[in-house]
Amino acid sequence: MTAPATPKDGGIDEQASGRLPVAGAAQVRRAAVRVVRADGRAFGVVLALNALAAGVGLAGPWLIGRLVDEVRAGAGTGAVDRLAPWLLLCALAETVLARWARYLGHRFGERALARIREEFVDRALALPASVVERAGTGDLTARGTADVAAVGTTLRDAGPQLLICSVQVLFLFGAVLLLNPLLGACGLLGMVGIGCALRWYLRRARTAYLVEGAANSDVAEILAATAEGARTVELLGLGRRRIAASRRALAASRSARLRTLFLRSVFFPAVDSSYVVPVAAVLTAGGALHAHGLVSVGEVVAAALYLRQLTEPLDTILTHVEQLQSSGASFARVEGLAGAPHTDPAGRAPAPGPAPDPVDDRIEVRGVRYAYDGGEEVLRGVDLTVRPGERLAVVGPSGAGKSTLCRLLAGIDAPGSGTVTVGGVPVTALGPERLRRQVVLVTQEHHVFLGTVRDNLRIAEPSSTDRELWRALAAVGADGWVAGLPDGLDCVLGTDGHAADGSQAQQLALARVVLADPHTLILDEATALLDPASARSTERALAAVLSGRTVIAIAHRLHTAHDADRVAVMEDGRLTELGRHESLVAAGGTYAALWHSWHGEGQFSATGTDSAGGTGRAADTGAGNGAPSGPAG
Repeated sequence: MTAPATPKDGGIDEQASGRLPVAGAAQVRRAAVRVVRADGRAFGVVLALNALAAGVGLAGPWLIGRLVDEVRAGAGTGAVDRLAPWLLLCALAETVLARWARYLGHRFGERALARIREEFVDRALALPASVVERAGTGDLTARGTADVAAVGTTLRDAGPQLLICSVQVLFLFGAVLLLNPLLGACGLLGMVGIGCALRWYLRRARTAYLVEGAANSDVAEILAATAEGARTVELLGLGRRRIAASRRALAASRSARLRTLFLRSVFFPAVDSSYVVPVAAVLTAGGALHAHGLVSVGEVVAAALYLRQLTEPLDTILTHVEQLQSSGASFARVEGLAGAPHTDPAGRAPAPGPAPDPVDDRIEVRGVRYAYDGGEEVLRGVDLTVRPGERLAVVGPSGAGKSTLCRLLAGIDAPGSGTVTVGGVPVTALGPERLRRQVVLVTQEHHVFLGTVRDNLRIAEPSSTDRELWRALAAVGADGWVAGLPDGLDCVLGTDGHAADGSQAQQLALARVVLADPHTLILDEATALLDPASARSTERALAAVLSGRTVIAIAHRLHTAHDADRVAVMEDGRLTELGRHESLVAAGGTYAALWHSWHGEGQFSATGTDSAGGTGRAADTGAGNGAPSGPAG
């Protein structure tokens, strides 16, 4: 696996195609400063307490050195009795101040972690659906769980420890230099080995940990995809392929972990062996200086004790350096989300300034072409106008481009060429909140969120009253089963409550659409999980509720096309027929063949679909075309 490039300007590093971006080192530093400034007062108090604790801690070696000199000068046990209480008092004060500083540091870290989590969720929810689909759920999940947790651990545990130890190191070096500059210089020279080991490690660690994080995301992605598609994998006999792909991902992850382990196995022994060098240098130089009468024995003892005290804070700092590199790479991945929403789904930079307001609800598609990730074109020069308030059915064989066209109409993807506008404004120029008030895409894939029925519905419109919620449920035929739940709207859904089946989840999603109240509703087999009778009843109820609004439906069941104002027929990525049901049947073209096949009057084999045993009811006129599935309603 190749290491991701690290941007030299500190900006966003766009990694492999489809992967979510990673923030540069300078951007991570700015983000860290932003986190500190958000709770600057608490951070200042923590720093002050750490400084006091470190200052009090300096008194111990100085008092011991003073005690040595007085005893050598002939002082008796009185000197010991006089200085011992001060040693005890200083040790007690240092312990209290350090514990207080650590407590406040942990509180600061928890508040900072909460802000980072909230910011991550806000950014994730603001991502365009196409960006999430291309990145995969594994990468986003790994960043939102393991990476955020790593940053939180550093803020909560390593952060306070680093503050305390850093202040202690500065004070201890300052004390040695003030005690005797020559001894201080010897101590500093003895730290050269630690500095070299640290420089070697830091030059390699960030890139290694970024590679490890990317490898972990790949493992999470392939495991999630395999688990979600388990039935498909079993049905098509893809088990060996998925196992092989999982092994490759795990091998890459193992290789990345071994690289970071190698860095640690070199760094820590080199540092551990360097701790004795400063003390040995001071004792050796101190003995020579004392022989020439330049320093006292007490000064040498105090300096050696100061440098010996450096072992613990330096060990803590250098241990946390490894954690800082790991969490710094995690922070770069978390902060990288800030760069993801800055381009439209096609990767083009948005026009400066806010998008103009649509002049009306008319949808215009002009010369649209589209291909997924550089593959063959799925849409080839589509032109279509959808009038406000019109009910348009889109039909055609599998792979014709129906779902892709709907994704472009909903602004999930941007066309490779051509334009898709609503009221004269490109749909991709509208912000997510604004766009969803204009156009909503509902697919057959729906999600039930953890929480009550009321929580699930109010996602679409938080200010909805219970009366409005019941009205929306009644509009999609879900009021009966919701009323039969133990607590009605307050019934908890999910593993700890009522487990909604596929049709109930679909009805909840459609009820959310009713509450969202968009002017254009795109149904991509949105009632596919309902039985035919329920589906037709739901579609009629929705049609009544959305009267006066634009409805575009991929027609899996051709009665939807029969009821529509116009029918658009897609074949091989092109719009081949457009008109009313009666006129298209009379024309005897592709739609007429589909209609007759649906009613069991023959077979439609020109494009590879049939009437499934002569009844025609199972003919696939609305299956997906291989495009990524769109977001649930």
